[in-house]
Amino acid sequence: MQKALPIGNDQFRIVREKDYYYIDKTLLIKEFLELRDTASLITRPRRFGKTLNMTMLREFFDITRDSREIFKGLAIMDTKYASLINTKPVIYFSFKDCSGKTQDELKVRLSKEILKEYQRYAVIFESGSQDKRDVYVRIFYNNLEKLISCSMSFAELSAYVEELIRVVHDHYGAAPILLIDEYDQPVLSSYENGYRKELGDFFSSFYGSALKGNEYMDQALLTGIQRVAKESIFSKLNNISIYTVIDECYSDKFGITKREAEKLLCDFGMELSAVVKEKYDGYRFGRYDIYNPWSLLCYIRKGRAENFWVNTSTNYLVKEAVKKADERFRREFDELIEKKTVRVGINLETSFIELQDNYSLWGLLVNAGYVTVEDVEDESFMKVRIPNEEVCAEFRKILAEQANISDMDLQGMFRCLLEKDMEGFLKIYRDIVISCTSYFDARENAYHMLFLGMCISVRGIYEVSSNLEQGHGRSDITLKALEPGRPHIILEFKQGSDVETLKKSALKQILKKQYYSGLTGEVLCVGIAHDKKQCALTWESITVTGSGQAVRENI
Repeated sequence: MQKALPIGNDQFRIVREKDYYYIDKTLLIKEFLELRDTASLITRPRRFGKTLNMTMLREFFDITRDSREIFKGLAIMDTKYASLINTKPVIYFSFKDCSGKTQDELKVRLSKEILKEYQRYAVIFESGSQDKRDVYVRIFYNNLEKLISCSMSFAELSAYVEELIRVVHDHYGAAPILLIDEYDQPVLSSYENGYRKELGDFFSSFYGSALKGNEYMDQALLTGIQRVAKESIFSKLNNISIYTVIDECYSDKFGITKREAEKLLCDFGMELSAVVKEKYDGYRFGRYDIYNPWSLLCYIRKGRAENFWVNTSTNYLVKEAVKKADERFRREFDELIEKKTVRVGINLETSFIELQDNYSLWGLLVNAGYVTVEDVEDESFMKVRIPNEEVCAEFRKILAEQANISDMDLQGMFRCLLEKDMEGFLKIYRDIVISCTSYFDARENAYHMLFLGMCISVRGIYEVSSNLEQGHGRSDITLKALEPGRPHIILEFKQGSDVETLKKSALKQILKKQYYSGLTGEVLCVGIAHDKKQCALTWESITVTGSGQAVRENI
């Protein structure tokens, strides 16, 4: 009998007790102990197993639990660290749901998360000796009351974590481990809702008081999407170790490796097909090729390859960042669409929230999983690519929204083109041109570049080239079919007042300069002319033989 898949369940104890399918990542515990970082941050995209790993760490160390049964048969129990199970106090916060449209709403959600740990330890302290109950009454009870009533200030909330760590240390006579999952979600929420500047000092104090030189704490581990700038919430810290997707440490502990993906699919009677690889593979963490775990599990359950990756927590930030991007970023992104890889300057150490430039924007896209690093040239320049077709679909939605068009229109336009429904293609294309006037105002050669950006819709089935040297010149855009049965497509753009004459001139240029050289089979040659919001096209289908001869058809 096959095990159930833990889709939507990221609590380690429940996954193990209810015998869900589990990919053993427990050697993360060994790595955590051997690195001995006082405070560390691991950055990974959403839905890559951060919460499951953090609850696994909690269950292993927590002195208030009995976890031997749920760790039975797992890799960590075959190491010398097995003896450390349930030997340390743990303070655990998950901030993944800590967001709010106002400061007060965010404060309520943060206080409720901190309250959970206060209440958990309150029960333990009350059952202890009289002297320890006195400590609880004097220090602990007043904080607990304010957390329950949500009557604390932000300044008090900052102090509560530090006080909790100290009281827990005193009670057990041992320094606790602090775990904070999705630490940056409150920061992202404050940015999205327009009050980040007002809470800058709070975030700095909140994390700084808990992490900097805290003599009562053993180790601290945070997870999130990205590092928020050292100049802001980490300004008081010089002891935090950052592990991003390009680092070797922890590189195989989040997401699913190729070997794990093969076994997972085999266990459910499926195989690691080319379709699965193109859809969900392509991430690179350290030296490992990584699959998106959420998408792979959803694929197994549904039995068909769909786009399952929903990154709503960072979608707003990515959209805003792309919207504010300058011409240089857009040129680099167009090159990414065309060549599939691009060399860019990247800053993984600073958040786009804090420093809005191209380096931190590319860093955001890497950390959030929208692009992946293929090669690290040095600390500043890296070669990146879009990891897979699922992420392409996310980009397509973002770019369609930026151009004020619907994703369905974009897909429909290319469907008409591939089916040679030129009347339908022109109708949708005209609507797109009309809606994108501001886009044209900002860019040179705008129609050509607009269409190139939209070609992200056909990545995977076409090789996209811009200004490709073919025949006796350079074609504006060439779409080379990657599988038989589809036509190759060549587009040439003209701009001027006489669109009827110019469209014919564009088509004639394709044929005369033989831009189809190097292609074999059916080629759609499309000439498009523009005059601001007006556009017209003409086209011809030709068949290019193996000898390079073109057989023209009368349209």
